Amino acid sequence: MKKLIHIVDDEAFMRRNIIDALTGKDIEFAESNNGNEAIKDLEQRQPTLLLLDINLPGLDGLSVLKKTKQLYPQLPVIMLTAHGTSERAIRAMKNGAFDYLDKPFELDEFLLIVERALNYSDLLNEVQQLRSERKQDGHLTGNEIVGRSEVMQEIFKLIGKVSISDAPVLIEGESGTGKEVIADAIQRHSNRQDKPYIKVNCGALPETLLESEIFGHEKGAYTGAHSLVLGRYELANGGTILLDEINSMPLSLQVKLLRVLETGNFERLGGEKSVHADVRVIAITNSDAEGEVTAGHLREDLFYRLNVVKISVPPLRDRLEDLPLLVEYFISKYSPDKKIVVSPKTLEKSLHYSWPGNIRELENTIRSRLVLGQDNVLSFDKIDAHDETVTADKHGNNLNFKERISNLENELIIVALQKSNNNKAQAARLLGINRRLIYSKMDEYEIEH
Repeated sequence: MKKLIHIVDDEAFMRRNIIDALTGKDIEFAESNNGNEAIKDLEQRQPTLLLLDINLPGLDGLSVLKKTKQLYPQLPVIMLTAHGTSERAIRAMKNGAFDYLDKPFELDEFLLIVERALNYSDLLNEVQQLRSERKQDGHLTGNEIVGRSEVMQEIFKLIGKVSISDAPVLIEGESGTGKEVIADAIQRHSNRQDKPYIKVNCGALPETLLESEIFGHEKGAYTGAHSLVLGRYELANGGTILLDEINSMPLSLQVKLLRVLETGNFERLGGEKSVHADVRVIAITNSDAEGEVTAGHLREDLFYRLNVVKISVPPLRDRLEDLPLLVEYFISKYSPDKKIVVSPKTLEKSLHYSWPGNIRELENTIRSRLVLGQDNVLSFDKIDAHDETVTADKHGNNLNFKERISNLENELIIVALQKSNNNKAQAARLLGINRRLIYSKMDEYEIEH
């Protein structure tokens, strides 16, 4: 399917130059020479990408941007600016522009930013079309990224930017946040999408076996090595390798990996001949990468080599606005043919739970309730049981659930505010809750700011 790029610029030669630069890339074009005309055209047809000049006669580019975002909130818009308009460019980015280019711009830079924006658009389409795809075939691949929160939109943009390069990527985040799904999206939208994609869990094997698993071994390299075996890195030649739990890799093996990243060369276990492989590396750590360096679990030089691009995946408690969408997604995934009702009370309850296991815990909870539930109403009884177990008095005194919960919440918030020097954001992190929730709870319990 062809992509539609809408160009809004009052200079005809600029529009023609852009079309000439992009022609032949399975793209069609729409043109407008002023802001008012652009809005009329946009109301008739949604493009894949909007290239928008800031300086336009009549309705200026920033006004067009605002109206466009009202029409199509997720449409990527690249602003075209003249030299000396940095303040307006900053305002454009604040108003939701994907990126901006100063005129006159270098062709290579222009093509790169356009490709990033188109990749970003593709990712958004994956999210927006989830429901229709489910209706068509009733099947989900498990590779979809679900989220409409601002932090996830920024991650979508970052995926669009990095997927078209061969640079190493480091993905960090708590267990269960969906880091591997992010890695899969990068590979799926890369120039290596049709090449091998090999995954290795570095925390699942002891050092000797892990080295053999990644780099292979020669015949006779160790007892039981009866033949030459190619490692995962060599099998990924021309494609991508995903190294999960990279912080669990032994330091001695990290040295070998560092050399491979620098030169592309390595030796199989027990071998002397150097082997070359062209592989794009994506590494995952389930904790803060810099903290792992400080703790001595990750070599500093390897960290800098991998940290060309870093994607920090937030815990579910920091993107709770995505929770209703995730609930709907998992219901459709595990019960596509059954109409399941989720009450507002159940959703409200889930928004007050910290989800320490993140998206994986939410998925398992929903899957369990769908299996064990006797009707078409989804409830999160597990959360109630968890809270009651934590807060009930072991001697049976004062078992009024709501009162006990309220008292405990009040005390915890006060302690967290004291420890954080009244910093609400830090207190929320200490409590493992969303920052908005701490403000509402402070109002509810009349805790002074």
